[in-house]
Amino acid sequence: MLNVAKPALIALALLAAFPASAEDKSAAMVNGVSIPQSRVDARVKAMAAQGQPDTPEVRKGIKDSLINLEVLSQAAAKQGLDKSPEVLAQIELIRQNVLADAYVQDYIKTHPVSEDAMKAEFNRLKGQASKNEYKARHILVKTEAEAKELVAQLKKGAKFEKLAAKSMDPGSAKQGGDLGWADPKGFVKEFADALVSLNKGQVSEPVQTQFGWHVIRLDDTREHKTPDFEQVKPQIAQHLQQQQIQQAVTDLRAAAKIE
Repeated sequence: MLNVAKPALIALALLAAFPASAEDKSAAMVNGVSIPQSRVDARVKAMAAQGQPDTPEVRKGIKDSLINLEVLSQAAAKQGLDKSPEVLAQIELIRQNVLADAYVQDYIKTHPVSEDAMKAEFNRLKGQASKNEYKARHILVKTEAEAKELVAQLKKGAKFEKLAAKSMDPGSAKQGGDLGWADPKGFVKEFADALVSLNKGQVSEPVQTQFGWHVIRLDDTREHKTPDFEQVKPQIAQHLQQQQIQQAVTDLRAAAKIE
């Protein structure tokens, strides 16, 4: 059985548009057409980046896969499928994706995020953080009447964690409503205001937000501890890189004639 995905066939047709250099060694010949060794090496490199080992068996599998692709590609061309508008449209889309990705990778190399920029962003985020972190639970329902009924049940001794199983928030419902430790600024304003007004162990009255009605319990508080710069440096670099790329796209669109 041939293990060949449709996108891979199209990708092969795209690669064929860029023939290997005369210096590139051939990994195999298929009806007189060379499969360059560089193509095998590129596949090995991509798999290695995903944790696959570079072994003779892996290389043989890649080579066999590329031979299968070449055989099918040649068969498709003989039938004139390489002239099909649908196929040509898909090839063009892949070509654009490859070029766009190449542009982004080159932009990242030529516009590295500076250490000063990362430290400035770290200090900005540090300044925005709240003094304390809060460990809370909540139950989310559709109506105020449902929320009031929950509060009444809790006052009669019902277990918050058990009632939370009915919450509309699927993520926390399975955890007894637990939201973990969080900065209140990470919540919508109405929720955050209610949360910081509670004492440890206290349950709120119904709180309305854009998501519905909440009943909140504050389990604990602690002083917010900012991680060291080196701990979060990779995340900050990635965040700033994404901002730079978004700005580059915005600039390119502004300079382009779009009708």
